[in-house]
Amino acid sequence: MAKRKSYTEEVEKLCKAIDIAIEAYKKHPPQGWDSKNIDWVTSCLEKDKVSRLTAEKKFRNMASLKYDIEAVFTYFQEAAGETVEYFWAKLNEAGLDYKRENKLEKILNRGKIKGDIEYNYVTDMLVVAEQVGLTTAVQTAQLNEMLGVYKSKKK
Repeated sequence: MAKRKSYTEEVEKLCKAIDIAIEAYKKHPPQGWDSKNIDWVTSCLEKDKVSRLTAEKKFRNMASLKYDIEAVFTYFQEAAGETVEYFWAKLNEAGLDYKRENKLEKILNRGKIKGDIEYNYVTDMLVVAEQVGLTTAVQTAQLNEMLGVYKSKKK
C-alpha cells in the first residue's frame, strides 16, 4: 500500500511546482504576453507560495491545499504551447508526481456534461480549445451539442 504524503510534503511539492511555473513563464512567455503580464502572474504565484507556507492552522489541510494546487495548475492544464510543454517537462524531471489532465477529452469520452462546473469549464474553453489544437472542429461541435443538452436539462 502506498504511503500517504503529509500535508507538509505536499506543500513542499507544490512550492517546487510554483517555482517551475515561474521559470516557465519567464523563460517561455505565453504568446501575446508582455513583461507586465509575466510580472503580475509570477508575483501572484510568489504570494500563493508564501500564503500556503504561512497559512493559519485551520487552513493547513489537504482540502484547502487542493484549491491552491488547482489555482496553480489551471493554466497548465488548459493551455497549450511552449510554456506549458516546458512546465510539464520540468515537473517530470523534478520527479513531481502531478498529472496532466485533458478534461475536455474526459467529457468527450463520457459523452455528457455532468455538472455546473463542467458546464462552465466547457463554455470557457470551447473556442480556445479548438484554436490551440486541444479539440478538432468535430469535437468542438460535439461539446457545443453537450452544452445545449445540459442547458436544456437545467431549465
